[in-house]
Amino acid sequence: MNAWSAAVALAAFGGSSVLAPQPPAPSFRAETRLVVLHATVKNSGGHDVADLDVRAFSVYENGRRQPITLFRRDDIPVSLGLLIDNSGSMRPLRGRVEAAALAFVRASNPLDEVFVLNFADKPRIDVPFTSSVRTLEEGIARVDSIGGTALRDAIGLAEQYIGERAARDRRVLLVVTDGRDNASTATLAQIQRASEKTDTAVYAIGLFGDGSSADAKRGRHELDQVTRLTGGTARYPATIDEIDAVAVELGKQIRNQYTIAYVPTNQALDGTYRRIHVEVRGAGSLAVRTRPGYVAAAPEDPARR
Repeated sequence: MNAWSAAVALAAFGGSSVLAPQPPAPSFRAETRLVVLHATVKNSGGHDVADLDVRAFSVYENGRRQPITLFRRDDIPVSLGLLIDNSGSMRPLRGRVEAAALAFVRASNPLDEVFVLNFADKPRIDVPFTSSVRTLEEGIARVDSIGGTALRDAIGLAEQYIGERAARDRRVLLVVTDGRDNASTATLAQIQRASEKTDTAVYAIGLFGDGSSADAKRGRHELDQVTRLTGGTARYPATIDEIDAVAVELGKQIRNQYTIAYVPTNQALDGTYRRIHVEVRGAGSLAVRTRPGYVAAAPEDPARR
């Protein structure tokens, strides 16, 4: 979790905040940090709810209610990574997956910056950050699908790249895969820590068919874990014919998120894990999804990397 100063966050999210105080003194900037959440709200029918105001939300850290300092519900551009499984089993699906990835980009904010990472036994970035759909169309195609599935390693490389190169405050990764991880050296705990440092949510599309096999169940479990821990979600189309609709729905969902920030009442950077719980009130039964917590640690000193 990044320890942002209040001044930086106010500049990043200015214009629709709950409070708009004057710029704080230097000592305040050095000592006060914000926790920034990106939340999705759905009704009982599974549809996005994007018209709530700040009064509908309550935020708790380790069971203690926190005062909401900033609130936005507009369409904020993101830094986005497309992580596409290029293992051997993906060869017959690759054309449809590439088309769905481009449909996802077109459903996203046109001011988003996007990069493409392909992965099999090893991940590699094939298209650096760009806002040009034409550049993505020209660079996304790969025909050499071969090898295993290094899913966690791919997310780790994407987290590193987005942490070093992203120009947007909001960061999102979309993973498309058809199998469980069988080639990574990175662990789930390492992925979670990297996501907290870069404030990145991981979304996923799992192409596991009916999902009845042991490998499919393991693959779903892995995707559910990594997306839940980072505040994203995983979707599992029953057939490849559904992937376009799922990709477009996820693109629109990311555009309809709420940005909520609070100054923790406990400002200690003691390395402990802080559990986050968000409640939402409105017409009917509503469910909110965001990151489940963060580690309250001091930001890494770049000079020590």
